[in-house]
Amino acid sequence: MQVRAKKGLGQHFLRDHRIASDIVDALAMGDRTKVLEVGPGMGVLTRFLLEKKSFETTVVEIDRESVSYLKSNIPELEDRIIEGDFLQMDLRKQFTTEPFSLIGNFPYNISSQILFKVLDNRNLIPEVVGMLQKEVAERICTGPGSKTYGILSVLLQAWYKVEYLFTVNEEVFDPPPKVKSAVIRLSANGRTELGCNEKLFKSVVKQAFNQRRKMLRNSIKSFTPRYDELDAHTLTRRPEQLSVEEFIRLTNEIEKLL
Repeated sequence: MQVRAKKGLGQHFLRDHRIASDIVDALAMGDRTKVLEVGPGMGVLTRFLLEKKSFETTVVEIDRESVSYLKSNIPELEDRIIEGDFLQMDLRKQFTTEPFSLIGNFPYNISSQILFKVLDNRNLIPEVVGMLQKEVAERICTGPGSKTYGILSVLLQAWYKVEYLFTVNEEVFDPPPKVKSAVIRLSANGRTELGCNEKLFKSVVKQAFNQRRKMLRNSIKSFTPRYDELDAHTLTRRPEQLSVEEFIRLTNEIEKLL
């Protein structure tokens, strides 16, 4: 029995067991035991996760055909399958206050949404190992000064150490995607507070990069009519030139003017 890859779900099943093993081995875990895999498909990562006897592995799968396959072919997983949409899951209800690591070959079409959900639940998710489209992985891991540095780069790097682990070629998937993939690791950086209004910080970052070709003077003036009282040098820079710490300082300066 094989599962038919569904374009609408962004399914590209990994066939290379060596790569699957490397992805699972990238989990640092620390003193954690709980792992949640998103979109196991036919279980190529799952089998390696189950070999780690210290792991308490749970999977969440939206595809009914994949769920049936997993139950038939990996019977020891049956009681650990959550049938549903990870993006709709109440993670705090599922895991209460016990942190867990997140892993998966994330569908390209929802990988950014998965990472935004990670941010919303960062106190529960101190570690993520995920395979994404290479372009998205590079964007997340790059620093200030790069043309690919953007909203996800800043928001994730505010709370996580981000690492680009390795590139994965197209031919190891069924069906092969049209682009290369990459595996990244996010590890909580120990920050417990941003040192600024977090809601305003998100708004400033998003507004700045929504007009990324413009100087900050143009993108942040919607926050306050007194924007010209902000640091003159900052106002003449573009968003990709600011580090996380500089966005935090800018947020604090804007808040003082509100």
